[in-house]
Amino acid sequence: MRAIDVMVRDVVTVRPDTDVAEAVKLLSEHDVSALPVVDAYGHLVGIISEADLIRRVEIGTEKQRPWWVEAVTGASTLAEEFAKSHGKKVEELMTTDVASATEQTPLSEIAALLERRRIKRVPITRNGKLVGVVSRSNLIQALASVIGRGEENGAHRDLEIRQELLSRLEKQTWTDFGSRNVIVSDGTVHLWGLISSEPERKALIALAESVPGVVRVSDEMIGMD
Repeated sequence: MRAIDVMVRDVVTVRPDTDVAEAVKLLSEHDVSALPVVDAYGHLVGIISEADLIRRVEIGTEKQRPWWVEAVTGASTLAEEFAKSHGKKVEELMTTDVASATEQTPLSEIAALLERRRIKRVPITRNGKLVGVVSRSNLIQALASVIGRGEENGAHRDLEIRQELLSRLEKQTWTDFGSRNVIVSDGTVHLWGLISSEPERKALIALAESVPGVVRVSDEMIGMD
């Protein structure tokens, strides 16, 4: 599956010159934790999230350091922190180093981005323009749909394979892989997520291959190194 199969297309966005107060209002009204920032042509130029708004002077949460610590803190760091705590426009707070993907990006790569960058959503672009967003919840929905579709189409065997594999995984003390790391489709086991070592990768593949009914194991795991 790819980003285009699960992405949300109706995305709430803001412009760089949007007031911070308006951005906060949109976050609250739409119950989201981040808003993509687009220019007048729809190009993705940044993202503003809850993390950019937690250190605000209005609520007394701006960073405060002893004078001697501030004296050795870099000017660029101090300037960035001041902008985030006092800025009135989105462009003064937004993160510009945005991890994005295209509509054809495999979900395995999306999952790796979410884990590696410790973020909750990935903007999807086409020729630089925002066309959707894939979040962690979208991946869970995709997993649920795969399982559900398998049952509806008489592919109940996929669910049995997954349950058996998860049961065997629970007995292993050398890995913390669980339900969020396993998708089974048409007899193929997709293993994705972070692993701590190459021996763990090999062991997980061997474990999946040992489950009756498994046709193939797709290694979509990412090493932590």
